[in-house]
Amino acid sequence: MPAQASFPTKPRHRRSAGWLWGHGDSGAPRGSSAWQRGLSSFSRGKRERPSPAWRSRRHVRRGGQATATAMAAQPALHIPYPASRTLPSASPCPPHPALPARPRRCSPRYRRLSRRSSAPGAHLKPAPSAQPAFPIDRGGRLSPPRCALGGARPGRAVTAPGGVSAQGILLGGRSWAGSRAPRAPRPRSGSAAAAMKPCEEEEEEGRAAAAGGGGGDPWKECAEVAVQLARRAGQIIRKALTEEKQVSTKTSAADLVTETDHFVENLIISVLKEKFPSHRFIAEESTAAGSKCVLTDSPTWIIDPVDGTCNFVHRFPTVAVSIGFAVNKELEFGVIYHCTEERLYTGRRGQGAFCNDKRLQVSKETDISKALILTEIGPKRDPATLKLFLGNIERLLKAQAHGVRVIGSSTLALCLLASGAADAYYQFGLHCWDLAAATVIIREAGGTVIDTSGGPLDLMSCRVIAAGTREMAMFIAQEIQTIHYRRDDEN
Repeated sequence: MPAQASFPTKPRHRRSAGWLWGHGDSGAPRGSSAWQRGLSSFSRGKRERPSPAWRSRRHVRRGGQATATAMAAQPALHIPYPASRTLPSASPCPPHPALPARPRRCSPRYRRLSRRSSAPGAHLKPAPSAQPAFPIDRGGRLSPPRCALGGARPGRAVTAPGGVSAQGILLGGRSWAGSRAPRAPRPRSGSAAAAMKPCEEEEEEGRAAAAGGGGGDPWKECAEVAVQLARRAGQIIRKALTEEKQVSTKTSAADLVTETDHFVENLIISVLKEKFPSHRFIAEESTAAGSKCVLTDSPTWIIDPVDGTCNFVHRFPTVAVSIGFAVNKELEFGVIYHCTEERLYTGRRGQGAFCNDKRLQVSKETDISKALILTEIGPKRDPATLKLFLGNIERLLKAQAHGVRVIGSSTLALCLLASGAADAYYQFGLHCWDLAAATVIIREAGGTVIDTSGGPLDLMSCRVIAAGTREMAMFIAQEIQTIHYRRDDEN
C-alpha cells in the first residue's frame, strides 16, 4: 500500500475556511497576519482569484478513468485535497482514521466539485505532451480530424496510444467518453488499399463522390437544383401573369415571346452554369436568338422558361416551366411546374413519376371509342397546315373518340396524360424543350412515347405521339397525317 500524502490540517469552521478560497494553501497558522488577511477578505465577501493550486483542481471533472490509466506513470502533482484523499493505486487506500472522508461543513461549490471528482486519479493533471491540439468548433466541441485519429470516426471506444483500452481519452482539454469516443478505422482488403493512409482515403472518397454524385445516384443534385429553379421561376411567372407585358413575335404571329420568357431563361441558365460549368444548354429563347440546338453526349439541360406563352399573354392560367436533363442523348429526369396551380411534376429514369409527391399512373385504355385525346395546333397557320390539322381531328372523331382537347400548353397536356386524365396526345410542331421533361414523366408513369410514324421517338423531329398504352399510340399513328416541320437541330 503506498504512503498517504501529507497535508496540513485546516480548520473546519465555515468562517475559518479561507483555504477554500485560496488563502490557506501556505498553511498559515491560526491568528497570523496571513490568516487574518484571508479571514477579513472572506468576511467582507470579496472572493479573490483562486490560487494556482485551486485552479489545478478545476481539472478534476474533465478526465475520467482513461485519464487515470493513461497518466498513472506521470510524477505526482500537488493535490490540494484534505488528507483523506490518496494517490491513485491498484487498491485504493482507506481514509485516514483521524479525519472524516470529507469536511462536514464546506461551500456548495466545493461539494459540487467533490462529487464530480470521485473518479480515482481524476485530479491528476496530464503532461503537456499528452494533450494533442485539435480544432474546436463554435460550440466548444472538439472536431478532431479523421487523419489525426488514425481515420477514426466518433461513435465507439478506442485504444490509447500506449495500448490501454479507454472509455474516454483527454483530447485538448476535453474528453471523448463512452459512446462518443472515436472508433478505429475498418481495415480494407487488398495490399494497396491497406497501405492507404486515412487522409488519402478521404481524398479518394471525395473524388469518387464528385465523379459519381454520391453513390449510385449521380444526378441527384442536378434534379434537386432543377426543382428549386422551377419553383423559383414559377413564382416570377405567377407574379407577372397579372401585370402588363411587352410582347413580340418570333416565327409567326401566333409564336409569341415576352420579357418574362427572357428573364426566367437567363435566371435558370445563369444558376446552372455557376453550379455545373461543364454542362451544355438548349433553351427556347436562346435558340430563337441564334444559338445552335444540338444534343450531344455531354450532360445537357433542355429548358422551356414559359410554356404556354400565348396563355401567359392573355392571362389564361395554363402556364408552366419545363426543365429536362439528358446525358449521352438519354433523358435522365424532367421537372415541370404548373405556375398557377403550384403543381410540381417530376420524373426520374427508373424512379417513377410524381405530382407533388403523389405517384402518377397513366390510363390503360386501349379502345379509341373510350378515349379522350389532347393535341396542340402548332405555330404554322397557313391554309394547307390548317387543313391537315383539322383533318386529323376529324379522323379521330369519326373513330368515335370521346373528344379532342387543346389547352395551349403542350407540357401540361402531357402531364395530364401522365396523371391519367387523358388517354393520348399527339402534335406536330412542338420542340425538344416542350417534350424533354414530359417524356421522362410519361414513361415513368407507365406510358408510351413514340414518333408519329410509329417508330422510336426522335427528340429533334418536332413530332410526337404519347399514350397510356402502345395499342392506343399505334392506332393514332395509323389514323393521322403528317404535318412537316423543320427539325430542331437544322436551325
